[in-house]
Amino acid sequence: MNIRRAQEKDIPKITALLEQVLTIHADIRPDIFLPHTTKYNDAELKEILKDENRPIYAAVNEKDELIGYVFCQLQPPVSSNNMVPHAILYIDDLCVDASTRGMHVGEALFDYVKQEALRMGCYEVTLAVWEGNDSARGFYEHVGLKPKETIMECILDPKEKK
Repeated sequence: MNIRRAQEKDIPKITALLEQVLTIHADIRPDIFLPHTTKYNDAELKEILKDENRPIYAAVNEKDELIGYVFCQLQPPVSSNNMVPHAILYIDDLCVDASTRGMHVGEALFDYVKQEALRMGCYEVTLAVWEGNDSARGFYEHVGLKPKETIMECILDPKEKK
């Protein structure tokens, strides 16, 4: 296995993996996610691939076929009176093909992201995981991530409108 920057030739496989991720999310939260869609279309993926601040890292097999990816976003230091300025490499999406899960592809991708974040001068790597996605949460805890903050929700009932 090798990890490299994703390329345009990877877009069909990236799209297939985006569909796998969407299926998981739509099963957990059908009130939010639309089934049979993807987060990005081909044109959006082509633009992201050109953006140095939004790297996509691809795990590929010995035939250079994509078996997993991680979408990242470099977030510059926040200018705030009450926080120490620090750059963040945010993981927007991480997916390993269902056929290669359990083969440490995700761990390799996460380790690669950590090294890239250090190279970029980041203080931390962050991500969000949906409640109910227990396998993802378990994986992230396994590779050393810990909760930083919790986003809470209250789903509104239009019938309660006065």
